[in-house]
This record gives sequence, C-alpha cells and structure tokens, in this order.
Amino acid sequence: MALSLPETFTYEKRGRIAVMTFNRPQALNSMTREMLIGMDAAFDDFNADPELWVAILTGAGERAFCTGMDLKDALPAIAAGDSMGYEDPVRRPFDKVFKPIIAAVNGICVAGGVEFMLGTDLRIAAETANFGLAEVRWGVIPAGGSHIRLPQQIPWAVAMELLLTGDTIDARRACEVGLVNRVVPREQLMDEALALAEKICRNGPLAVRTAKEIAVRALNNEPNFVLEKALAARVFQSEDAREGPRAFAEKRKPVYQGR
Repeated sequence: MALSLPETFTYEKRGRIAVMTFNRPQALNSMTREMLIGMDAAFDDFNADPELWVAILTGAGERAFCTGMDLKDALPAIAAGDSMGYEDPVRRPFDKVFKPIIAAVNGICVAGGVEFMLGTDLRIAAETANFGLAEVRWGVIPAGGSHIRLPQQIPWAVAMELLLTGDTIDARRACEVGLVNRVVPREQLMDEALALAEKICRNGPLAVRTAKEIAVRALNNEPNFVLEKALAARVFQSEDAREGPRAFAEKRKPVYQGR
C-alpha cells in the first residue's frame, strides 16, 4: 500500500537511501502537527523496508532546515498550559530507528529543528546554516530531548550557553564544537550527504545497525527523557509560558514574572 504523506513532508527512495524533506519553505520549514505525523509515518516505513539502509533528512529551499513548531499554530495549546505533546513526536522517530540517519542542514536550524538534528547520527551543514535553541527567550523550553542530548554531544559549557541564553552559533562554530561533522558550500550539501550515505551503504548493513543500536542503547536515555517531560510540564503551565508566545505573536518584548 502506498504511503500517504502531506505535501509538507516528502519522502523519496533512491536505491538504498531514503531522502526525507521538511517541505514548507515559505514558513522556514516550521512544523505543524500534520508534518510531525507525516515524518513519523515516513520513519516507520524506512525502518520496516529491508531495502533501505540509510536516511537523509533535509529542508526544502535555501533559507531553513527547520525552525521547529509553528508558534502561531501552537499558541492556543500553549496558552492552555499544554506543550502539545510535542516532545514525544520530536523524539519518537529517532528513538526507534537503528539505521543511520544523516542530517543535511541547508540553513536555519533552531528550536525543534535542532532537536530533530540531535536525533540524527551524522550531520553535514551548509556554510549558511546556523543553530540555536531560543525557547527560553519566549518563556518555554525545548522539551524534545535537548537537555539530554545536547550536553552528551558537545562540551557542557557550550551546551549550557545555547540552552540558557537562546543565542545562535554559525556553521563553523557548530563544527568546531562537534555539533556537525563538516561544513560545505550550499550547492555541495546534498552531494556530500549522498556520498556519505553511499559510503555507509558499502558496509555490512547488519553490522552498521548493530553498531548504532549498541551506542544508542548504552546511553540509557529513556529515564532522562521521562524527567525532562515531567519538569517541562511545570514550565508550560506557568504564566511566563503564556506571556512569551503571546509576546512573540504580538512582536513585542515579553514581560516575565517568574511564575
């Protein structure tokens, strides 16, 4: 049966390689609930297809990889003190797949976009890419695994700087601290990602998947994700969490009360 996906998330099979694309460039590839469901279905299909060995995740257009959830779309739920269960669909595709996943980061990668990338195994970034977790600026937190994965993948002080200030870093800095594997000109990005995927495909597929499974399972992150979700609920139910997104939508500086 053919897989039915929204136009905003595309899934293409190229031999042993699956190419998945956030396809909402007019909105900087910000995520809707429909896109999250489509991505989950695509990863289910990729995981179940024995002919597919490696996936590449990228964004459509030249401006953005993914800018996370569409805050305007999410605002009513956040105003009601609900994180929209966002953390689970962000993490789920990456928690259940032991085939290698490569991120081809073609531009802005912030908020949930970073969280998607943190679930991948290898990352190629365009020179124009930049990375950040700005949620604290708007009174909320990135509850899709960032507090667990980011300090595991880059030095503690750099991770804390990103999580606590909301600042962004450019592609070169991301490569320096180990957030991405390499930086290439934008026009070479997909060629580099495909070449890396093809290199992996020349190895024994069972050995590759088992190597990833051992590495991921040895981290034993599930209890940490449970902790993050429980504490995130405290933030999303606060007055500040309602003020931040409201200020974002109204294009003004938020006024926080610490409660």
